[in-house]
Amino acid sequence: MTSSEVAAIAGTLILPDSAKTVSTLLYRPSAPTALLVLGHGAGAGMSHPFMEALAARLADRQIATFRYNFPFIETKRRFVGSQDERLSTVAAAVSAALALRGNHAIAKDLAVFAGGKSMGGRMASLALAQDRLPAALRGLIFYGFPLHPPNKPASERGDHLREIERPMLFLQGDRDALADLTLIEPLCATLPRATLQIVSGADHGFHVLKRSGRTDDEVLDQLARLTAEFCARCS
Repeated sequence: MTSSEVAAIAGTLILPDSAKTVSTLLYRPSAPTALLVLGHGAGAGMSHPFMEALAARLADRQIATFRYNFPFIETKRRFVGSQDERLSTVAAAVSAALALRGNHAIAKDLAVFAGGKSMGGRMASLALAQDRLPAALRGLIFYGFPLHPPNKPASERGDHLREIERPMLFLQGDRDALADLTLIEPLCATLPRATLQIVSGADHGFHVLKRSGRTDDEVLDQLARLTAEFCARCS
């Protein structure tokens, strides 16, 4: 395998609390430096174009990703299911990712992070705040933390973050309708181990307007670079 090659390894994950099965996908570059357990948002599954593109850009920077579906995606339902079921899914995915070390040419001492796009990242943070994730987890990475419903500014969804002692990286577009900057900036300032990176011109889906002078590809490159830098600092 050359440095430019990536192995995509599909699998399944059985949720211990319900015996439900969800799909997984390990995206492994040739010489991974970290492994990110990457949850999807509420509107689409792990194969959404953003998730695919992000995993590819992260692989370019030698960050392996372990993607997984929440059960509602597997059953093709619009309702996201109970919060407890989603938290159990995150916990099972992180445990499965940790177990992958030593297999599939992933080093046993490889640093493992968790997070995801919107809901996927928030569920990872809730699971960690409730001590449902293994102690070996190095930190959390949020691609658009959903602090409140669209255009309804509030900050209560972030209250649990104060219970988390691991490093956290917030990647937030300055046009994100689910995270008013006047709320998420002071919230992150109260979190001793949080890093907030503002993505200029990006909305919640990390799309930019043409008049911004940037492209979606450039935003993806920025997300991957900031992720790799964070993982290197915390590994």
